[in-house]
Amino acid sequence: MDARLEAIRDTVLARNPGEAEFHQAVVEVFESLGPVHDRHPEFLEAAILERLCEPERQIIFRVPWTDDAGRVRINRGFRVEFNSALGPYKGGLRFHPSVYLGIVKFLGFEQIFKNALTGMPIGGGKGGSDFDPRGRSDAEVMRFCQSFMTELYRHIGEYTDVPAGDIGVGGREIGYLFGQYKRITNRYESGVLTGKGVSWGGSLVRPEATGFGTVIFTQEMLKTRGTSLEGRRVVVSGSGNVAINAIAKAQSLGATVVACSDSSGYVVDEAGIDVALLREVREVQRARLKEYAERRAGVSYVDGGSVWDVDATVALPCATQNELDGGAAARLVRGGLVAVGEGANMPSTRDAVAVFQEAGVLFGPGKAANAGGVATSALEMQQNASRDSWSFEHTEERLTDIMVGIHERCAATAEEYGEPGNYVLGANIGGFVKVADAMLAQGLI
Repeated sequence: MDARLEAIRDTVLARNPGEAEFHQAVVEVFESLGPVHDRHPEFLEAAILERLCEPERQIIFRVPWTDDAGRVRINRGFRVEFNSALGPYKGGLRFHPSVYLGIVKFLGFEQIFKNALTGMPIGGGKGGSDFDPRGRSDAEVMRFCQSFMTELYRHIGEYTDVPAGDIGVGGREIGYLFGQYKRITNRYESGVLTGKGVSWGGSLVRPEATGFGTVIFTQEMLKTRGTSLEGRRVVVSGSGNVAINAIAKAQSLGATVVACSDSSGYVVDEAGIDVALLREVREVQRARLKEYAERRAGVSYVDGGSVWDVDATVALPCATQNELDGGAAARLVRGGLVAVGEGANMPSTRDAVAVFQEAGVLFGPGKAANAGGVATSALEMQQNASRDSWSFEHTEERLTDIMVGIHERCAATAEEYGEPGNYVLGANIGGFVKVADAMLAQGLI
């Protein structure tokens, strides 16, 4: 790391003790920024990095609710409004037992750069709760969401902060959250949340956007080496919304996705994952992935273990942070890996990224490769603002243009700073410079 940035890094880490994921995200960005400060000493003089690492606002609140047995439950809610230099705070809500302030800050910090790379006028933020919707009835989820929004509503708005979904927050949760916001405010402010149902202000392609965008970015990386996804053997981690749509898009481009996973194990389907069956099992029945193997001939299910034990030429980690470590990366490289596109946020550890880069594997970091979701959320905001609704084809075309543009921006920035093909550096510097310029222009705030 550039010596000038070490003192800043040490201060940031000391001020945010015990937040391992946030530390990891900060260090990864700092390692790329030395060359930027050689060219732009004004960024150091204006303390851009120190300001960028300190959220503009951090909100923590109690969420009381009652379960179906009438017992009172208490969870903790979060919203970190990180940076609004480019527009209103924008980023999802995650409902998962692992959620704590450090997770939300890591996600919000990453979101600053991701949103900048899209070219859309949106800032960075993130939120969520340690509530676990798995195994809860619709009525319990509704009561929790209503309690959560009863506090959150005072902090959000279409010109202030626009949440969306993330792990544990899908169309059901967004619906309950939006209904409570409308009830409290007495306004149909459709632009306050994205990921809504199409019939009440949502956008076509939004459910598919993160997975589709990850595959589009991966295809663009492969094009730089004169190849494509056609005929590729692909492994995807996860089996939620992002993973399912990444599988669908990859197979539409001629790849064969042979494996995917959930928190209990993984399936290997050499004929290629049956997307329709996977959707039915995971999204309709909300069943475990083992059910997929039981209903499809020729499929093996591995209880526990790692999906990264399956050889592939393309890997798409679409589950959660730090799921792919250095050992798994080395196994994938030995199996002939050519490219990695991160569909989740920071799913590869620093050791894994180093292994990929040393082996010459194309590596698309999440802040670039999975930006399609938030980009299409911004397109949803555009439709809400104009009281319009676009066709699937038009919206998918816009998504594709944005993802191609993100790839071009990352690739050009990496080449400009002397490391062609280094998408980590390209994404970090490309996003940082755009936000830093805006922060300088707006003064010390």
